[in-house]
Amino acid sequence: MIDSLAILNAKILVVDDLEANVLLLEQMLRRAGYVHVTSTMEASTVSELHRHHRYDLILLDLQMPGFDGFQVMESLKSLEVDNYLPVIAITAQPAHKLRALQTGAKDFISKPFDLAEVLMRVHNMLEVRLLHRESREYGKALEQKVREVEASRELIRRQSDELKDLYAKVVAEQKVSERLLRNMLPHPIAERLKAHLHDVADSSFPQVIADRFPEVSVLFADIVNFTGFSAGLSPEQLVEMLSDIFTDFDSIADTRGLEKIKTIGDAYMAAAGLPIPVDDHAARAAHMALDMIDTMARFNALRHCDLQLRIGINSGEVVAGVIGKRKFIYDLWGVAVNLASRMESHGMAGRVQVTAATRERLGDPFVFEARGTIVTKGMGELRTWFLVGRV
Repeated sequence: MIDSLAILNAKILVVDDLEANVLLLEQMLRRAGYVHVTSTMEASTVSELHRHHRYDLILLDLQMPGFDGFQVMESLKSLEVDNYLPVIAITAQPAHKLRALQTGAKDFISKPFDLAEVLMRVHNMLEVRLLHRESREYGKALEQKVREVEASRELIRRQSDELKDLYAKVVAEQKVSERLLRNMLPHPIAERLKAHLHDVADSSFPQVIADRFPEVSVLFADIVNFTGFSAGLSPEQLVEMLSDIFTDFDSIADTRGLEKIKTIGDAYMAAAGLPIPVDDHAARAAHMALDMIDTMARFNALRHCDLQLRIGINSGEVVAGVIGKRKFIYDLWGVAVNLASRMESHGMAGRVQVTAATRERLGDPFVFEARGTIVTKGMGELRTWFLVGRV
């Protein structure tokens, strides 16, 4: 296991052609406890700097004059003997995110910067990086032990206990890897991925893992004004508070039969009806939304806060699949997803807003309040309802 001290002692390089962005990121990281943070505004120097310092993580702006972030990543690949590029891409362009991952970046940070997002992505990336490095070193040590065992029967007898311990650690690491895979992906998707990796000789990632689902309900939730609320919190307090809230939401998702898709900052996304289709997907999403409102009320009472959720739900067809080659993400696409997002962003604090498609799929157990017609960005006029309770 990687302890917190090892993560905070990691070497981090910030690369951005704007001095304000460099200073902001350096300030965020140093206040969070990272002690080895350096920076450069010259993209052409990154490879040479990495050659000398071997950074554990590089925060790399993609849009820079002359020598852009994609060119930097290509130049870095020749320096990575273990084929692991320790880069988090920085971009304000959604179209650049997938290209960055395909080029070799392990994750991305969106502009403008969100403190919680930056710190969580940096911490997660460093933890994976250090585990990867430790695993390689451990593998080399194990290979050396095997060679010594083959060279001497007496050595085999004297080191038998040690080898048993080492083997147990390898098995434990494999179990950890499988558990991490199951935590990152829905169980059926993780099993498909594992089956593919076992079947192919080169253990390459499958070109496509994607499915179309005609009947799914998508839920988006956002903590209203959390950025302003969290301004006075330390990084540890902020992450601990979000962890408590989202852990409760994860428990609700498990109970109500939804699949958590992802969290982005203080936003939470889940879906019902995939990867295993179900007939009552809209009801599952509705129950979860109401449970989330109740959970937030209990959290406020316990923590003496006044946080509120804004939730949106829509039902329809989506495409779901896995993106990434080393850091997998299960995500959703389609008009139904965009509509669910609009229901949240154009909703009201403390309320659950649903589309006509979801309203039609819900029956008598739920109580609604007609909101009327609203104008949404990119979607035009939509007739919506507020889900106010259960009978």
